[in-house]
Amino acid sequence: MLLLSWIGIFIISLAVLVKAADVFTESSEKIGLAFKIPSFIVGIAIVSIGTSLPELVTSLIAVSKNETEIVAANAIGSNIANIFLVIGFSAIVARKMSIKRSLINLDLPLLACVTTLLIFILWDKQITFVEGIIAILTYIIYSFYLISSGKERKILSHKNANDKSNNHLPATRIDRLKILKRLWKRHEKLEKGVFPTLLLSAIFLYLGANYTIESIIHIADSLNIAPPIIAMSAMAIGTSLPELVVSVRASMKRKYEIALGNIFGSNIFNALVVIGIPALFTTLKVDEITFSVGLPFLIGATVLYLISGISRKIYNWEGMMYLMIYVLFLVKIFGIV
Repeated sequence: MLLLSWIGIFIISLAVLVKAADVFTESSEKIGLAFKIPSFIVGIAIVSIGTSLPELVTSLIAVSKNETEIVAANAIGSNIANIFLVIGFSAIVARKMSIKRSLINLDLPLLACVTTLLIFILWDKQITFVEGIIAILTYIIYSFYLISSGKERKILSHKNANDKSNNHLPATRIDRLKILKRLWKRHEKLEKGVFPTLLLSAIFLYLGANYTIESIIHIADSLNIAPPIIAMSAMAIGTSLPELVVSVRASMKRKYEIALGNIFGSNIFNALVVIGIPALFTTLKVDEITFSVGLPFLIGATVLYLISGISRKIYNWEGMMYLMIYVLFLVKIFGIV
């Protein structure tokens, strides 16, 4: 009975976490654009991390509870789910996804490089402060790449087609301070309740993450399995639902660049920031299952994705294959075979 209660708490808290992250991101985006912050800056600072916010918050909560093994398991499990589960479903829905050449020339090599860096970071089964700094700096470089290439501007253009705001940030500290001083004066020009909504979503974001980790610990204890296994499976699937929804919807509308770009941004954020920021507070441990099963499957997922990218098409049969491999991954981490 106690186990069923904690499973129920896990499902509810995970749903609250995902929804709160969505509301928080949407409210932050509205505030950023209302103050005429360039849309591509808003995209990099807010939208690009929005779908990965649950992974980051749960990782920070896990560190606060001294369950550091969950961090790497969370990041790796989410990245595997993003490729095998999300892209698998998206390819089945689309029947055939076409990949643009720019994706092959820039994004795929970038994902391969980030995955390789993650392998080196995890190789000694721990993530240190210095490695966390390296991961975060790498993400900053990646962000500058997005700005220079103007990718986020293209991704967000459908949201901001009528945005006539100035696309330059104030050059001086005084101008920036003036914007902050006008915060409450501009409040009435924003949608009513946007600031309370932002605050409330932040509170629910914390509560959802806290009870998600707490329930994982109790479920793992009741079933006598390691918490990272649940983090790599159930939690990874739950926190990947935003990516699944976005990518499947984009595939249905034949917007394959958005469907696939969503996965690139999320996986790179998970590999660099989700493990990087928690590592600033303490050395993170990597458990044996995550290292011996999760990491090889992540490498395999990345390699298969690269192969699919080179062919510039992902067919529905490849999507089915991705899903079958994901089922095999779940079977392996639970030790069923």
